[in-house]
Amino acid sequence: MAKLDLEWLTVFEEVFKTASVSKAAERLGMPQAAASTALIKLRAHFGDALFSRTARGMLPTPYAQAIQPSLRAVLAHLEQARASHGGFEPGEARRTFRISMTDISEIVLVPTLLNHLRRVAPGIQVDIEKISTDSVRRLQDGDVDLAVGFMPQLDAGFYQQVLFAQNFVCLVATGHPRIAARLSKAAFSREGHVVVGSSGTGHAIVDKVLERAGVPRQVVLRVPSFLGVARIVAETELIATVPVLYGELMAQREQVRVLPVPHPVPRYDVKQHWHARFHTDPGNAWLRRTIAELMGDGALPAAGGQGARPAPTNR
Repeated sequence: MAKLDLEWLTVFEEVFKTASVSKAAERLGMPQAAASTALIKLRAHFGDALFSRTARGMLPTPYAQAIQPSLRAVLAHLEQARASHGGFEPGEARRTFRISMTDISEIVLVPTLLNHLRRVAPGIQVDIEKISTDSVRRLQDGDVDLAVGFMPQLDAGFYQQVLFAQNFVCLVATGHPRIAARLSKAAFSREGHVVVGSSGTGHAIVDKVLERAGVPRQVVLRVPSFLGVARIVAETELIATVPVLYGELMAQREQVRVLPVPHPVPRYDVKQHWHARFHTDPGNAWLRRTIAELMGDGALPAAGGQGARPAPTNR
């Protein structure tokens, strides 16, 4: 029997979570062929198919379901040993982390992050600043530990990890007098819009795509951030095109409804970014793992470097 490779276990865990070899490979930052090879070797090692292709994806066999808790425990123990060796103990640490992020991430992530830190790392303090044109330099200098958002301007020397894919929806007031269960293309062009000009987000994608497609839009108001958009929409007849995570959260807090955008708009990846100088810093690695676990689309790799890729150099 061949020796069990640690990388095989991480592939097993990610396929178990995502029900997809391709998604597992993406999360681990490896070619899909390498993930498929690891799965083949795992099947040979355990003498079981482990996962079967179904209409709902790659689902675990009864044997895979039986061994998954043990394999996850192995990975957790190894990660704990690695963190201890690195000299960062969250429960005992006294450290301030500075994170650059978008206003959307501030709304969605920060409360969850702080509640988590209160339980597992009460000595940790977090300073939040908005992503700006100066964020690249501040990441390089170590003035900022991590940036969360859409930062296509990053060049060589940075690592990036996909947290989740984001798409767009429209927000309208619950009692909008002319928009009911659906938003038509005609209504989208006829009604007034509030538009956000915010750095560090993928919102500029919407403007560019609609402009290229020749879609007319009556922009009534431009604002610098998303912080007041839902309240503005709730109390006016304006439409806002916003990232779905923000839209769904605001629909729980304000008198607004979430409707599909009647024109095709692309998805974009929300990532966390850090400079290569701090890639192996135990505290930075712990912070990245924590953000990935709290904000990731499903569960992301537990190890600090897994799932992370250097930023492309051909910007």
